[in-house]
Amino acid sequence: MDKPDVIVIGAGVVGLSAAVAAQARGLKVRVIDREGPAAGASTGNAGAFAFTDIFPLASPRIIRQAPRWLLDPLGPLSVPPRYALRIAPWMWRFWKASWPAQVRASTVAQTAMMKLSKDALDPLLAREGLAHMLRRDGQLQVYEGEAEFRASLPQWKARAEEGIAFRHLQGAEIAEIQPGLAPRFTHATFTPGWYSITDPRDYTLALAERVRANGGDIVIAEATSLHPGGVETDKGVMTGRVVLAAGAFSHRLAQTAGVKIPLETERGYNTTLPGDAFYLRVQITFGGHGFVASKLTSGLRIGGAVELGGLDLPPNYARAGAMLEKAARFLPGLKTSGGTQWMGFRPSLPDTLPAIGPLPGRRPLRGRRGVVGAGGRGPGVRSRRAAPAEIVADLLTGQTPAIDMAPFSPARFTRH
Repeated sequence: MDKPDVIVIGAGVVGLSAAVAAQARGLKVRVIDREGPAAGASTGNAGAFAFTDIFPLASPRIIRQAPRWLLDPLGPLSVPPRYALRIAPWMWRFWKASWPAQVRASTVAQTAMMKLSKDALDPLLAREGLAHMLRRDGQLQVYEGEAEFRASLPQWKARAEEGIAFRHLQGAEIAEIQPGLAPRFTHATFTPGWYSITDPRDYTLALAERVRANGGDIVIAEATSLHPGGVETDKGVMTGRVVLAAGAFSHRLAQTAGVKIPLETERGYNTTLPGDAFYLRVQITFGGHGFVASKLTSGLRIGGAVELGGLDLPPNYARAGAMLEKAARFLPGLKTSGGTQWMGFRPSLPDTLPAIGPLPGRRPLRGRRGVVGAGGRGPGVRSRRAAPAEIVADLLTGQTPAIDMAPFSPARFTRH
C-alpha cells in the first residue's frame, strides 16, 4: 500500500473491527501492532457479546462489596500490595464514578452503546462473511440463595424497562437450561440475548484476514509516539489519520501527544480445559465469585475476576487456579486436568465507559491531523466491539454517530 488514509494502532478485536468498518466506507487502512493479530486480550477473553450488561461496575453495590473482596488475594477483585499506592488515584476516580448521579448517567450511556452494538453486529458479520461464528445460546446468571437473587432484582427490573428479555428460574427449571450445576445455586436468570463467538482468537484472526482481503495491510511494528501527521514507529514514521486501539497500552501512546487518560490495567486470568471437561450448554456467570464458564471451539474456558496490577508485575497464576478450584465445586464432575493457563491485559477506565473520539488538544479530524481513541473500558464489560467500529468509521468520514458521544469523549477526564 502506497499511503493509507488511516493507520489503526492495535490488531486486537477492537482495532481490526474499526479497520474493516473504515474499509467499508472506502478508506485505505493499515493496521500496525508490535506482535500481530490476536496476540493480546483478544485471544484469552470469554468470547461474549454481553448486550445485557448495561450497568457500570462503578456503583454503590460494588463499593460495598469491594472491601470484602480485597481481603481475599485470590478473590473476584484484588490489588497487589506493591501496586496499591500507584493505583490510588484511579480508585478515587472509581469511587466518584459510583455516586448515584454518575451511575445513572453512565447507565444511560452504556445502554445506548449496547443497543447500538447489538444492532451493528449482524450487519458487520454478514458483510465480512463471519456470521457462522456467532452463537446465540444465551447466558445463565446463577445465585446462591434467596438473598443474592433478591439483591439482583432491581437491575433486572431496569433491564426489563429497556426491553431486555430474561427468565428467572428455580430448581428443576435451571437444570433444563444447564444440567449439572451444584445445588447451592438455588436461583438463576437466563438471558437469551447474550451472544458469544465460537472462539475469540479465531474470530480476531478472521477479522485480520478480512482486512487483508479488503486491500489493507497489517504491519508488525511498535508505535512509539503520536504526532500531528501520523505515528512514529520502530520502522519509521507512518502518515495518515490515526485510530488508537492499543488496549491497555493506549494511555502510554496518548501521553506522547500530551494527553493523560486514567487508563489502568485489568489483568484477566483463565484456564482453558479440553472440550470434554464438562457438558456446557450456555455460558454461566458466577456473579458472586466474579468469573464465567464458556464453551469455545478451543475448549472450556474458566476465567474472569479483576486484578488491578498494571503492565509490569509478573503474573499470579494462582488466581487462575483458584477460579478452577471453585468451578470444580460449582460444576460437579468437571475434569480439571489438561488445562492451559493464561493471563492478559485489558484496558480499564474508572467510569466503565470506553474512550471514543478525538484526543483532547488535537484539531478536529481535518486532513491527516486527527487521532481517534477507540479503546478503554471498565472492568467486567465484555462487548462493545461492533458499535465502536462503526462510530470510529463515522468520525473518520465526517458523519454524525447514531448516539450521543459526549459521555465517551476522551476529553471527559481533562474537563476539571
